[in-house]
Amino acid sequence: MKNFFEAIASLFEELLFSPFQLLTQLELFSWWVANGVSFIFLLVGFVAGIYWINQLRKFDKSGEEKKDSSAHSFL
Repeated sequence: MKNFFEAIASLFEELLFSPFQLLTQLELFSWWVANGVSFIFLLVGFVAGIYWINQLRKFDKSGEEKKDSSAHSFL
């Protein structure tokens, strides 16, 4: 069983975390490039949030949402 967990540890440390180790080495040269992945995730999150808010406004204006107190079964 010990060998199984050591194999999982070596898989993560040597193979799956290697892109993150490259980013830590890249940070010594350029902080902006090393954090580019974070900036991409932030951009995707902001775009998704804006899209979601616009969809909520669209459904609110069209009146499709039930707003009475018996609209949900748990109320």
